[in-house]
Amino acid sequence: MSKFLKTMLGAAAGSLLLSTAAFAQDTIKVGVLHSLSGTMAISETTLKDTMLMLIDEQNAKGGVLGKQLEAVVVDPASDWPLFAEKARELMTVSNVDVMFGCWTSVSRKSVLPVIEELNGLLFYPVQYEGEESSKNVFYTGAAPNQQAIPATDYFLDELGVEKFALLGTDYVYPRTTNNILESYLESKGIAKEDIFVNYTPFGHSDWSKIVSDVVALGADGKKVGVISTINGDANIGFYKELAAQGISADDIPVVAFSVGEEELSGLDTSNLVGHLAAWNYFQSADTPENAAFVEQWKAYAGADRVTNDPMEAHYIGFNMWVQAVEASGTTDVDTVIDAMVGQTFPNLTGGTAEMLPNHHLTKPVLIGEILEDGQFDIISETDPVPGDAWTDFLPESAKLKSDWPGLGCGMYNTETESCVQLQSNY
Repeated sequence: MSKFLKTMLGAAAGSLLLSTAAFAQDTIKVGVLHSLSGTMAISETTLKDTMLMLIDEQNAKGGVLGKQLEAVVVDPASDWPLFAEKARELMTVSNVDVMFGCWTSVSRKSVLPVIEELNGLLFYPVQYEGEESSKNVFYTGAAPNQQAIPATDYFLDELGVEKFALLGTDYVYPRTTNNILESYLESKGIAKEDIFVNYTPFGHSDWSKIVSDVVALGADGKKVGVISTINGDANIGFYKELAAQGISADDIPVVAFSVGEEELSGLDTSNLVGHLAAWNYFQSADTPENAAFVEQWKAYAGADRVTNDPMEAHYIGFNMWVQAVEASGTTDVDTVIDAMVGQTFPNLTGGTAEMLPNHHLTKPVLIGEILEDGQFDIISETDPVPGDAWTDFLPESAKLKSDWPGLGCGMYNTETESCVQLQSNY
């Protein structure tokens, strides 16, 4: 055999060994799409850490389909168009098999056209306004009927609130949620003039006039309550101004949809005691599953770190994705999407979460009262509620339904019996 032929055969053999080794080291890539800087970092950094913990735990169990999971972390920096760019980068450059991420609805709606174009897969872990059901998204946070509506009922039925201040950050989630709540309150007999609605930009800091306006709403002696869809670090200034004007939870109770343990961590909460939050999970939930999760988190992230609702949503969504991949024997997006519907997994508050045909979960609704240590006293809890993608309290939405396995449609008009194309409106 010639020296040249021997060299070529040796090179070929070496190349085969290298490609075999590379194949053996192949990983399943998991995209993590959360803001690590900017106004939403206060909430989203913890979700990045949660995903890394869950991935490490799964790898310690042997990974998925015999392969290790590889986290690919990006920082969209609280910049909504950048979310779309980073999602495209994750799918086309990093070639991730799935993404877990976004917080605000405007970030999700920025990502939505990209993942639908590229047939990606996103698990979205935060409460939102509903009015959406994409084949490529699993919504593991609450829809309005799993947070906003029950919280409003608590104000009406338990606290006797007669006038409502709907205060939100100026983007799609607060605006759509408040449209739903205005319609709902009017159906409950609350006069339009007894509903005060106000929106502020991300990072808003001067709350003096807005809080004064809320106080003035109760000048006639009627009980006023605040429903807050304020997001990010703007909450700090809002609660400080309430305290500065001497407003306690007994005077004007606030129920927040975006304030949890993480947002309260490190703050002086003495002036927040008694105010409320509505979520589907609190760290104070007294179950064995939650005790184990909290212990795992503190061992991973530090004894002073707290858990919160969107963390539980990632915990449920991630474990359901693992189950769906293992049941499918592949990470192929279409196959996994089909396998996701009907998946069940224990939630952390007791009971079991189920993924529904509309790509939403069943979730219990909890009302928590803020304690001085930044934790919540759970004062109300429902049985699991099926997430509704389309609210019954907006006329155009009431006739819509989502059923991906049965109808192959996320926006099916029950009157015309036809599937409507969802339009992004961020």
